[in-house]
Amino acid sequence: MKKGKKYREAVKLVDREKIYEPAEALELVKKTATANFDETVEIHVRLGVDSRHADQQVRGAVVLPHGTGQSRRILVFAKGAKADEATAAGADFVGAEDLVDKIQKENWFDFDVVIATPDLMGLVGRLGRVLGPKGLMPNPKSGTVTMDVGKAVEEAKAGKIEYRLDKQNIIHCAIGKVSFEVDQLLDNYNTLMEAITKAKPVASKGQYIKRCTLASTMGPGIYTTGRAGTASN
Repeated sequence: MKKGKKYREAVKLVDREKIYEPAEALELVKKTATANFDETVEIHVRLGVDSRHADQQVRGAVVLPHGTGQSRRILVFAKGAKADEATAAGADFVGAEDLVDKIQKENWFDFDVVIATPDLMGLVGRLGRVLGPKGLMPNPKSGTVTMDVGKAVEEAKAGKIEYRLDKQNIIHCAIGKVSFEVDQLLDNYNTLMEAITKAKPVASKGQYIKRCTLASTMGPGIYTTGRAGTASN
């Protein structure tokens, strides 16, 4: 696919043979973002694990200190007092059987995060085939299966993101917007990378973080160290 003139000009600013320090890489991400909208800043981390093995899975969730810059629509499966708690915390959709029916019958997916109380996971399980492939299935490891639905909703609204390996052993996450200051993006980057580092499986041998790439939605990839970084002077 032929790239546009703006992209080709942006690529010239990047040394493809260099591994940049995180702050420098993020500065370049901002410089090489040329779209006429506020692009998302993405991180792609290739790990030295094998996702085919259960003891080498890497998955978790973390609250980014400056959020992602994206508004997120939260759906909560809960009943009674827990439903009221979710609504009070700012959930966009709260229900049980009615929401399952809406998703199944109307192919409705106007939400970004799904949270459920443990007692309703039997009900939510009916949606596994449609929620799973979209990365929306609630999971205890990511804090989306919980009795503390109020806290879960507040964290999701504040910028909690889930990270997990894909089949190519890569984690893909959004860590902010191009309009963020470099220091804000760096704080988010450090928070996520520290979480991924701590999540290293015991069964993982050799180099854990193989490659870390930063990019804006429409910009070129920029290789960085994968280590925590400090602000540039």
